[in-house]
Amino acid sequence: MNKQIKFIDLGVMDYKDAWDYQQNLFDEIVEIKKKNRKNNSELITPNYFLFVQHPHVYTLGKSGNMSNLLIDENQLKSKNASFYKINRGGDITYHGPGQIVGYPILDLENFFTDIHKYLRLLEETVINTLEIYGVKGERNSGKTGVWIDVESPFPRKICAMGVRASRWVTMHGFALNVDVNLDYFNNIIPCGLANNIVTSLNKELGDDHIDINKVKDNLKTSFSTSFKSEFI
Repeated sequence: MNKQIKFIDLGVMDYKDAWDYQQNLFDEIVEIKKKNRKNNSELITPNYFLFVQHPHVYTLGKSGNMSNLLIDENQLKSKNASFYKINRGGDITYHGPGQIVGYPILDLENFFTDIHKYLRLLEETVINTLEIYGVKGERNSGKTGVWIDVESPFPRKICAMGVRASRWVTMHGFALNVDVNLDYFNNIIPCGLANNIVTSLNKELGDDHIDINKVKDNLKTSFSTSFKSEFI
Protein backbone atom coordinates (compact mmCIF):
# COMPACT_ATOMS: atom_id res chain seq x y z
CA MET A 1 0.00 0.00 0.00
CA ASN A 2 1.29 3.42 -1.00
CA LYS A 3 1.18 5.84 1.93
CA GLN A 4 3.20 8.53 0.18
CA ILE A 5 1.22 11.64 -0.73
CA LYS A 6 2.22 14.24 -3.31
CA PHE A 7 1.58 17.71 -1.90
CA ILE A 8 0.62 20.55 -4.26
CA ASP A 9 -0.14 24.13 -3.20
CA LEU A 10 -2.25 25.69 -5.96
CA GLY A 11 -2.07 29.18 -4.45
CA VAL A 12 -5.14 31.24 -5.40
CA MET A 13 -7.25 29.51 -8.04
CA ASP A 14 -10.75 29.91 -9.44
CA TYR A 15 -13.11 27.31 -7.97
CA LYS A 16 -14.03 25.70 -11.31
CA ASP A 17 -10.37 25.46 -12.36
CA ALA A 18 -9.48 23.79 -9.05
CA TRP A 19 -12.48 21.45 -9.34
CA ASP A 20 -11.30 20.39 -12.81
CA TYR A 21 -7.77 19.94 -11.45
CA GLN A 22 -9.08 17.69 -8.67
CA GLN A 23 -11.26 15.75 -11.06
CA ASN A 24 -8.33 14.98 -13.36
CA LEU A 25 -6.29 13.57 -10.47
CA PHE A 26 -9.31 11.64 -9.19
CA ASP A 27 -9.92 10.16 -12.65
CA GLU A 28 -6.24 9.20 -12.96
CA ILE A 29 -6.42 7.14 -9.77
CA VAL A 30 -9.75 5.53 -10.70
CA GLU A 31 -8.41 4.51 -14.12
CA ILE A 32 -5.41 2.79 -12.55
CA LYS A 33 -7.73 0.89 -10.23
CA LYS A 34 -9.91 -0.17 -13.16
CA LYS A 35 -6.84 -1.46 -15.01
CA ASN A 36 -5.69 -3.35 -11.93
CA ARG A 37 -9.05 -5.03 -11.65
CA LYS A 38 -9.33 -5.82 -15.37
CA ASN A 39 -5.77 -7.12 -15.76
CA ASN A 40 -5.36 -8.59 -12.29
CA SER A 41 -2.35 -6.29 -11.88
CA GLU A 42 -0.97 -4.35 -8.92
CA LEU A 43 -0.05 -0.97 -10.31
CA ILE A 44 0.57 1.55 -7.51
CA THR A 45 -2.08 4.21 -7.13
CA PRO A 46 -0.85 7.73 -6.27
CA ASN A 47 -2.26 9.97 -3.54
CA TYR A 48 -2.47 13.76 -3.64
CA PHE A 49 -3.12 16.55 -1.14
CA LEU A 50 -3.94 20.01 -2.50
CA PHE A 51 -4.07 23.36 -0.73
CA VAL A 52 -5.82 26.28 -2.40
CA GLN A 53 -7.48 29.60 -1.68
CA HIS A 54 -10.46 30.51 -3.83
CA PRO A 55 -11.85 33.88 -4.88
CA HIS A 56 -15.30 34.49 -3.34
CA VAL A 57 -17.52 31.51 -4.16
CA TYR A 58 -20.52 29.65 -2.78
CA THR A 59 -20.85 25.92 -3.41
CA LEU A 60 -23.91 23.74 -2.91
CA GLY A 61 -23.50 20.00 -2.30
CA LYS A 62 -25.62 17.37 -4.02
CA SER A 63 -27.95 17.05 -1.02
CA GLY A 64 -28.18 20.81 -0.48
CA ASN A 65 -31.16 23.13 -0.71
CA MET A 66 -31.06 26.22 -2.96
CA SER A 67 -33.11 28.12 -0.39
CA ASN A 68 -30.00 28.22 1.80
CA LEU A 69 -28.49 30.74 -0.64
CA LEU A 70 -30.00 34.00 0.58
CA ILE A 71 -28.97 36.29 -2.29
CA ASP A 72 -29.82 36.37 -5.99
CA GLU A 73 -27.62 36.41 -9.07
CA ASN A 74 -27.34 40.21 -9.17
CA GLN A 75 -26.30 40.34 -5.51
CA LEU A 76 -23.71 37.64 -6.17
CA LYS A 77 -22.22 39.81 -8.90
CA SER A 78 -22.19 42.88 -6.65
CA LYS A 79 -20.14 40.90 -4.12
CA ASN A 80 -17.77 39.57 -6.82
CA ALA A 81 -18.87 36.07 -5.87
CA SER A 82 -19.68 33.03 -8.00
CA PHE A 83 -21.88 30.01 -7.31
CA TYR A 84 -21.60 26.32 -8.20
CA LYS A 85 -23.65 23.19 -7.62
CA ILE A 86 -21.12 20.44 -7.06
CA ASN A 87 -20.82 16.70 -6.50
CA ARG A 88 -19.72 16.56 -2.87
CA GLY A 89 -21.83 15.71 0.15
CA GLY A 90 -23.25 18.38 2.43
CA ASP A 91 -25.16 21.59 1.85
CA ILE A 92 -23.98 25.13 1.11
CA THR A 93 -20.73 26.76 2.13
CA TYR A 94 -18.51 29.72 1.27
CA HIS A 95 -14.88 29.79 0.15
CA GLY A 96 -12.76 32.89 -0.08
CA PRO A 97 -9.41 34.56 0.59
CA GLY A 98 -7.98 33.84 4.03
CA GLN A 99 -9.44 30.35 4.11
CA ILE A 100 -7.31 27.23 3.67
CA VAL A 101 -9.12 24.71 1.49
CA GLY A 102 -7.64 21.22 1.61
CA TYR A 103 -8.44 18.62 -1.05
CA PRO A 104 -7.06 15.16 -0.21
CA ILE A 105 -7.34 12.96 -3.30
CA LEU A 106 -6.50 9.61 -1.81
CA ASP A 107 -6.95 5.98 -2.71
CA LEU A 108 -8.31 4.91 0.66
CA GLU A 109 -7.36 1.32 -0.14
CA ASN A 110 -3.82 2.53 0.53
CA PHE A 111 -4.92 3.42 4.05
CA PHE A 112 -8.24 1.90 5.18
CA THR A 113 -11.67 1.37 3.62
CA ASP A 114 -13.88 3.30 6.01
CA ILE A 115 -15.36 6.64 4.92
CA HIS A 116 -16.48 7.51 8.46
CA LYS A 117 -12.95 6.95 9.76
CA TYR A 118 -11.70 9.15 6.91
CA LEU A 119 -13.96 12.03 7.97
CA ARG A 120 -13.04 11.62 11.64
CA LEU A 121 -9.32 11.77 10.75
CA LEU A 122 -9.87 14.93 8.71
CA GLU A 123 -11.52 16.43 11.79
CA GLU A 124 -8.64 15.19 13.95
CA THR A 125 -6.16 16.87 11.61
CA VAL A 126 -7.84 20.23 12.09
CA ILE A 127 -8.42 19.75 15.83
CA ASN A 128 -4.73 19.00 16.39
CA THR A 129 -3.72 22.01 14.28
CA LEU A 130 -5.96 24.36 16.27
CA GLU A 131 -4.48 23.00 19.51
CA ILE A 132 -1.09 24.39 18.45
CA TYR A 133 -2.68 27.86 18.66
CA GLY A 134 -4.36 27.20 21.99
CA VAL A 135 -7.80 26.87 20.41
CA LYS A 136 -9.89 23.86 21.46
CA GLY A 137 -11.56 22.44 18.37
CA GLU A 138 -14.22 19.81 18.88
CA ARG A 139 -16.57 17.48 17.05
CA ASN A 140 -20.26 18.28 17.24
CA SER A 141 -22.36 15.12 17.52
CA GLY A 142 -24.21 14.37 14.30
CA LYS A 143 -22.57 17.27 12.43
CA THR A 144 -19.47 17.00 10.27
CA GLY A 145 -16.68 19.53 10.68
CA VAL A 146 -14.83 21.19 13.56
CA TRP A 147 -16.49 23.43 16.11
CA ILE A 148 -15.64 25.52 19.17
CA ASP A 149 -17.56 25.64 22.47
CA VAL A 150 -19.84 22.76 21.52
CA GLU A 151 -21.39 22.62 25.00
CA SER A 152 -22.31 26.32 24.97
CA PRO A 153 -25.68 27.63 23.74
CA PHE A 154 -23.91 29.06 20.68
CA PRO A 155 -21.25 26.70 19.31
CA ARG A 156 -19.12 28.17 16.52
CA LYS A 157 -18.01 26.36 13.38
CA ILE A 158 -14.44 27.00 12.28
CA CYS A 159 -13.99 24.28 9.66
CA ALA A 160 -16.51 22.89 7.16
CA MET A 161 -16.14 19.52 5.43
CA GLY A 162 -17.72 17.85 2.44
CA VAL A 163 -16.30 14.96 0.45
CA ARG A 164 -16.99 12.67 -2.44
CA ALA A 165 -15.74 9.08 -2.65
CA SER A 166 -16.02 6.52 -5.44
CA ARG A 167 -14.14 3.20 -5.67
CA TRP A 168 -12.56 4.33 -2.38
CA VAL A 169 -11.01 7.38 -4.06
CA THR A 170 -11.72 10.72 -2.39
CA MET A 171 -12.04 14.30 -3.57
CA HIS A 172 -13.20 17.66 -2.16
CA GLY A 173 -12.33 18.01 1.54
CA PHE A 174 -12.23 20.72 4.20
CA ALA A 175 -12.17 24.51 4.54
CA LEU A 176 -10.47 26.04 7.60
CA ASN A 177 -11.25 29.69 8.31
CA VAL A 178 -8.02 31.49 9.20
CA ASP A 179 -8.54 35.19 8.46
CA VAL A 180 -11.47 35.00 6.06
CA ASN A 181 -14.08 37.77 5.76
CA LEU A 182 -16.89 36.24 7.83
CA ASP A 183 -19.46 38.70 6.47
CA TYR A 184 -19.78 36.51 3.38
CA PHE A 185 -21.34 33.77 5.51
CA ASN A 186 -24.28 36.10 6.20
CA ASN A 187 -25.48 35.48 2.63
CA ILE A 188 -26.15 31.78 3.24
CA ILE A 189 -27.47 29.38 5.84
CA PRO A 190 -24.08 27.69 6.33
CA CYS A 191 -24.25 23.92 5.86
CA GLY A 192 -28.04 24.28 5.91
CA LEU A 193 -28.01 24.73 9.70
CA ALA A 194 -30.14 27.65 10.90
CA ASN A 195 -28.50 29.85 13.55
CA ASN A 196 -25.13 28.35 12.65
CA ILE A 197 -22.39 30.68 13.91
CA VAL A 198 -19.19 30.70 11.86
CA THR A 199 -15.84 31.79 13.25
CA SER A 200 -12.19 31.96 12.22
CA LEU A 201 -8.81 31.42 13.82
CA ASN A 202 -7.95 35.11 13.88
CA LYS A 203 -11.33 35.97 15.44
CA GLU A 204 -10.87 33.37 18.16
CA LEU A 205 -7.37 34.62 18.92
CA GLY A 206 -8.06 38.32 18.39
CA ASP A 207 -5.03 38.37 16.12
CA ASP A 208 -5.11 39.78 12.58
CA HIS A 209 -1.53 38.76 11.83
CA ILE A 210 -1.66 34.97 11.76
CA ASP A 211 0.82 33.52 9.27
CA ILE A 212 -1.41 31.46 6.98
CA ASN A 213 1.61 29.63 5.53
CA LYS A 214 2.55 28.47 9.02
CA VAL A 215 -1.00 27.21 9.51
CA LYS A 216 -0.62 25.25 6.27
CA ASP A 217 2.61 23.70 7.54
CA ASN A 218 0.91 22.71 10.79
CA LEU A 219 -2.03 21.20 8.90
CA LYS A 220 0.34 19.14 6.76
CA THR A 221 2.16 17.83 9.83
CA SER A 222 -1.10 16.99 11.57
CA PHE A 223 -2.47 15.29 8.45
CA SER A 224 0.65 13.19 8.02
CA THR A 225 0.45 12.08 11.65
CA SER A 226 -3.28 11.27 11.54
CA PHE A 227 -3.01 9.31 8.29
CA LYS A 228 0.38 7.73 9.09
CA SER A 229 1.62 9.00 5.75
CA GLU A 230 4.59 10.78 4.18
CA PHE A 231 4.50 13.84 1.94
CA ILE A 232 6.65 13.88 -1.19
